[in-house]
Amino acid sequence: MSKAIKMIATIAAILAITWFYVNPTDAGSWTKSELRILEELSIYSLPPLPPDVSNAVAQNIDAARFGHSLFFDKRMSANRLVSCATCHSPEKQFSDGLPKGRGIGLSDRNTRTIVGSAYSPWQYWDGRKDSQWSQALSPLEDPDEHGGNRMYYARFISEDPEYRRVYESLFGSLSHFNDKKRFPDAAGPIGNPAVFSAWENMTTKDRHMVNIVFANIGKVLAAYQRLIIPGESKFDYYVEAVLQNNNDKAETIFTKQEIRGLRLFINEAKCTDCHNGPLFTNNEFHNTGNLSFPGEMPDRGRIDGVRKVLADPFNCLGPYSDDPTRNCPELTFVRKGAELIGAMRTPTLRNLEGTAPFGHKGQFQTLGQVLEQYNDSPLAMIGHNEVENPLGLSTSELESIEAFLNTLNSPLTTSPEWLNPPRLGISSIAVLQ
Repeated sequence: MSKAIKMIATIAAILAITWFYVNPTDAGSWTKSELRILEELSIYSLPPLPPDVSNAVAQNIDAARFGHSLFFDKRMSANRLVSCATCHSPEKQFSDGLPKGRGIGLSDRNTRTIVGSAYSPWQYWDGRKDSQWSQALSPLEDPDEHGGNRMYYARFISEDPEYRRVYESLFGSLSHFNDKKRFPDAAGPIGNPAVFSAWENMTTKDRHMVNIVFANIGKVLAAYQRLIIPGESKFDYYVEAVLQNNNDKAETIFTKQEIRGLRLFINEAKCTDCHNGPLFTNNEFHNTGNLSFPGEMPDRGRIDGVRKVLADPFNCLGPYSDDPTRNCPELTFVRKGAELIGAMRTPTLRNLEGTAPFGHKGQFQTLGQVLEQYNDSPLAMIGHNEVENPLGLSTSELESIEAFLNTLNSPLTTSPEWLNPPRLGISSIAVLQ
């Protein structure tokens, strides 16, 4: 055999061995650093629910049952036709499948899922709330969502016999609010001029009494929402097999396209810069140059969210927090600055199925459109796009990433009884005890 032939044979052998070990669609060719990332992304790395010391009933199962009933109760709205489940439907991953949430009116942003939201220190796209319970209060008074006022809700709880019984078992004595001179039919700091004027004419003490009940409504709703957690997905089963060095099993779980998409996700596409951890979100705020909803001005995002959360009387430092130490590092050391203009909170990538359209304004109809946006990296319409350079991925590569993202869909760990209205009516909690 000539030297040339021997050299060609040697090179061919080296290439074959190299391909065997670094084939990007081979389940057994992950590097040590990539394996660490896979383990960090796995649902099995999800820690126990973080405590919410600002909510004394966060872990109370009776509070969760109370919140479960309120969540599905359409009487918790001005027209008695809207409940929390109207926009956060269990059939749609606790979202609504609309560009923007629709309650009594049309909201100005896309409805975020509440699945796994207990793990985030911030709520809403702009993070204007710092707990689940304070977030749960806003829609109740938003004229485009539930459209009510806090005086109405406090009186509603006090007048419903079952709600009153459970409320008092959790929080102690509850006023009847039957003195209409002190407690008018409709009053609150948010709403039409008559509602606002009625609130301003109440004494500070009486407003505080109403606020306590209102805050406690949010706290039982949060106790329920803490139970909504994602379960194991196809991706998690794949990672488990890979980490156990069971490559044969891994290759029966993921297709070559899905493996390729996963590799791109954690490498060239740099998705894990923001979408990291077992919920595929860092819960931080980024301006990624997303275009505005047609006909609308760009959304200022986090820059306004910071101002709002600091001014919120229901925040961690406020008088309605149950934390006596007021130990609120996230709020105390909240990041500020012009770089937050146009920044939005990173959404989870788990359970995207059925939640389209995507984006803070619902401006992307498909996952493919979202990926094209990041691939092109356009100039931001407001602020500065942190994704400074186009990714330059091919259509085939983008399709592979999309295929991978679809492996993150899974059932919830939540018991089915929590995913439907209470069986014996919206005000009967006893059936769940």
